[in-house]
Amino acid sequence: MTLLELRSLWLAKKPGVHLPASLRALRHRNYRLWFFGQGVSLIGTWMQTMAQQILIYRLTGSAAALGIANLMTVLPLVPLALWGGSLSDRVPKRRLILITQTAMLIQALILGILAWTGIVQVWHVYVMCFLLGAAKAIDIPPRQAFVVDLVEGKDDLMNAISLNSAIMNGGRLLGPALAGLAIATMGEAMAFFLNALSFVAVIIALLSMGDLPPSSNEMMASPGLIAHTIEGVRYVLKERPMLVLLSMIGVSAFLSMPYNTLMPIFANDVLKESAAPIITFLCGGDQPLMRCQAPEALPLGILLTAVGLGAIVGSVIVASLPERVQRGKILIIGNLTFPLFLLTFAASRSMALSTIVIVLVGISFVLQNVVAITLLQISSPDRLRGRVLGLYSVIFQGMLNIGGLQAGIVADWVGAPMSVGIGAAVSLLFGLWVAIRYPKVRELG
Repeated sequence: MTLLELRSLWLAKKPGVHLPASLRALRHRNYRLWFFGQGVSLIGTWMQTMAQQILIYRLTGSAAALGIANLMTVLPLVPLALWGGSLSDRVPKRRLILITQTAMLIQALILGILAWTGIVQVWHVYVMCFLLGAAKAIDIPPRQAFVVDLVEGKDDLMNAISLNSAIMNGGRLLGPALAGLAIATMGEAMAFFLNALSFVAVIIALLSMGDLPPSSNEMMASPGLIAHTIEGVRYVLKERPMLVLLSMIGVSAFLSMPYNTLMPIFANDVLKESAAPIITFLCGGDQPLMRCQAPEALPLGILLTAVGLGAIVGSVIVASLPERVQRGKILIIGNLTFPLFLLTFAASRSMALSTIVIVLVGISFVLQNVVAITLLQISSPDRLRGRVLGLYSVIFQGMLNIGGLQAGIVADWVGAPMSVGIGAAVSLLFGLWVAIRYPKVRELG
């Protein structure tokens, strides 16, 4: 994107500046601030994700250790995400997000210092994963519910969620690529330090925003935390479409999404022979193109970058859809193609084929996830939205991280390809069952 295009985006609401329909949420100044601030921060987040995986695998050589790190992230999730959802319905969301983003900045800085000094041990990483999980658990519900406030209603909501997905996956595209270079030349610590620095952008964006809709006045009038949270759970249990959506999200997160946890094994072991020419070209010979301390990071960076590229394409597709599109059909398509492409990825032993297929994995995941979140948001009453999204966070993040543990254990037992393949196959069967058993899902939205 050129500087002129960036300037046009920033001045989107100025006279004479016109945006395509796929970028209509950027008409709102507060959302523009969020878009650019989050865009920078998410690059750092994905840098840390990759660096953490490489660090753990370097320290332990164990797939199960990667799963344990995910488990440590999920342990604080259930109580704190529900609490975060309740808080986001009662207190200013911006205040909550500022606190959680600052906490995550500090966590990244500590992890960077541990890695830089060389004293880092795997238990240090586990503790940092737990603290990061606690901050994320509180952060996710208000951050997702915040989008409605930023675009001043639901008219531009799906477009805003799609653009959020685009910057998330833009980070997934750029973050691993930059992390691969940083780790290969300077070690994992540099990726952690850069992530800490990236949080400054989103903090500045939050502090620069104009007036926001007032928060709910339920803090004094509502019952206690437990009763307030249970009210949101009861609402979801009464709404069959909500239950079906959350079950699709949970099964996919538990069985399909853990492929990401096993990516270091695919890059370093499964595709090692096929990726060797790439490493030799960049890092080998008498005059290598790069001075590589950790050349094994390069294939992983390529794979994660390919996922991010696919997810950006998927985000653009969803952002370009008309407002009256039948979202349920898009959801079903994404829910079925996501595990189908994962089966192909699990069977591949070619770096080139795996890279192409993983792009399709990224596209299909976004088709499923963005539409599911949109349907949850537009179907939730304003006063319950934070709690519904808190429950979504518990299900998605909980199943994702517990799924990472089971995928790691199964991978140690039968290998990473079989672990991913079995999970994807079961997820595909469940998706087919939902499509047949609940045809009304196709009519949602």
